[in-house]
Amino acid sequence: MYSAIARNKRNTWFILIGFVLVLGLLGLAAGWLAGNNWWITAFVLVAAGGYAAVQYFFADREALALSGAVAVSQTDAPRFHRIVENLCIATGTPMPRLYVVDDPAPNAFATGRTPEEAAITVTTGLFELMTDRELEGVLGHELAHIRNYDIRVSLIVFGLVVAVGMLADVALRFAFFGGGRRSGNGQSQLVFLLFGVVAALVAPLLAGVVQASISRQREYLADATSALTTRDPDGLASALAKLETNAQPLSRANTAMAHLWFADPLRPGGVARLFDTHPPIASRIERLHTMGGEF
Repeated sequence: MYSAIARNKRNTWFILIGFVLVLGLLGLAAGWLAGNNWWITAFVLVAAGGYAAVQYFFADREALALSGAVAVSQTDAPRFHRIVENLCIATGTPMPRLYVVDDPAPNAFATGRTPEEAAITVTTGLFELMTDRELEGVLGHELAHIRNYDIRVSLIVFGLVVAVGMLADVALRFAFFGGGRRSGNGQSQLVFLLFGVVAALVAPLLAGVVQASISRQREYLADATSALTTRDPDGLASALAKLETNAQPLSRANTAMAHLWFADPLRPGGVARLFDTHPPIASRIERLHTMGGEF
């Protein structure tokens, strides 16, 4: 169990470090294409960092608004409150704010920069589908995202993805308008143009792959943390099996926050793809059963 958590943490940071290195190389390329105007690279990176900072402080509110979540009290949702409260007591985690989305699609997500500012949201469909044991596994997974500061990591990656897109755009523009001034022949101009086109096409694709890879790693980690908290990995595995059987897209699914949900809200139960933000449910269930055999 602990080795699975440690492995997922290592893999996430390896991917993140590699992504930063690629971002730096793209920044150098953009400055070089601009005629060694390195201020352009600095400007793009600072702008992307500023945008990511704004998102860091307001992304949780945006996610709740986009999902149509409504705050609920202990009186409104006693079952929801009881299970989350018990998990918080067991882990020493501050009680998060609780929200419900009126949607038959079973799903849930957590948001918030820190455990003290966190919120957990579930759909009405999840309540109807899950037993208490299964619901505890799902909510333990969402609480794990809060305890592991997964939202903070996601926002860091978000900022890097923004920076890559901006740098790719700069590279393409200077390939068209700046490359010719750096050389006196058409062959060099063609090289600069090809570089800009490749950067503009490959960089966003690479950013999407890395963002999805890190999100998948965090999902595996949250599953492992939930199993460790509840001491019942089979309960979460049972919940995932039900989700796969009863999968349906959310009525207010949004691509920007797809990675936050417990299960893919856009293509639930679909075939795994390169850019999917969630690992295959079958793979998650297999890992949980393996963990169950180690208790």
